[in-house]
Amino acid sequence: MSNKTWTLGLLGIFLVFCYFLFQFLSSTLKIDDLVGQMEQNKMEEKPIKHVVLIAQERDNPFWRTVEKGAEEAAAQLGMKIDYMGPIRINPSEQTNLLEKSIAAKPNAILVQGIKNQQYDQLISKALDQGIPVITVDADEPESRRLAYVGTDNREAGKRMGELVVKEAGRKGGIGVIIGSELAENQQLRLEGFRSIISNTPGFEIVAVRSSNISRIQSAKQTEAMLNQYAGIQTMVGFSSLDAAGIVEGMKVTNRADVRVYGFDDLEETKQGIAHGAIQASVVQQPQEIGSKAVYLLDEFFKGSSLPVQNFTTTDILDKKTSEINGE
Repeated sequence: MSNKTWTLGLLGIFLVFCYFLFQFLSSTLKIDDLVGQMEQNKMEEKPIKHVVLIAQERDNPFWRTVEKGAEEAAAQLGMKIDYMGPIRINPSEQTNLLEKSIAAKPNAILVQGIKNQQYDQLISKALDQGIPVITVDADEPESRRLAYVGTDNREAGKRMGELVVKEAGRKGGIGVIIGSELAENQQLRLEGFRSIISNTPGFEIVAVRSSNISRIQSAKQTEAMLNQYAGIQTMVGFSSLDAAGIVEGMKVTNRADVRVYGFDDLEETKQGIAHGAIQASVVQQPQEIGSKAVYLLDEFFKGSSLPVQNFTTTDILDKKTSEINGE
């Protein structure tokens, strides 16, 4: 092979080598640029904020609807909801869940108030660690919580009283079932209800008992009340499972003459209204409660101060409104 041919061969190999080296360097630069862009995007993205929502009772339909509202709002605002609660209503377990949640250091906590000094101290502990706390459904007014979101429970109780006294021909004794003696929302509803009944001649609250947020307990307490107080003409339930339990208790005592009023719009309550077993129900807006609480947190994270009381609306569900809504 001549020197000229050998030189041309080496030159060809060199050019091929240079071509592949160029391609390699070009590809490497593109990858470095892409990685740089991804890291920049990560720096620009807002970190997801973790919010703990502690329910009074984990699988209670009311609380699941609160969770739904919170989840929907969180999805739009770049937050994540960690939902938890006791299997059955248990203030001690609620307190333990709040303590464990604080230890996990979330960005915020949404929790039902239970009117307890230890609970107040835990809320203060959360605030001291930079964790904002908003109460939902029931307030903890003596604590340092940032805000309350939920029903104006005293007014809701008054509204229930007005429903009952409209039935002027049904004057007489009233039996009341409340969900919990510890929950401030139940006490406020009872307080508002008493303010109407005590100022209306012919009506009297003869007994108040707790169902512990249990349909079975509501039925048992109703049975006991109706057996003890024959003059009861009206039964009122202040938590979502109470009205259906009252109807069951009436069946055991063969008291079809008692008028029943309830709270919220569970399917059993709606069916009771449709069939005439329940006269009416004061309906809260749990989905709005969950959503509004999360939007308030978003405002707080942006540096805004929050209104202390944030009331959601209530409606009246009776046979007339049920028929209008096609239920």
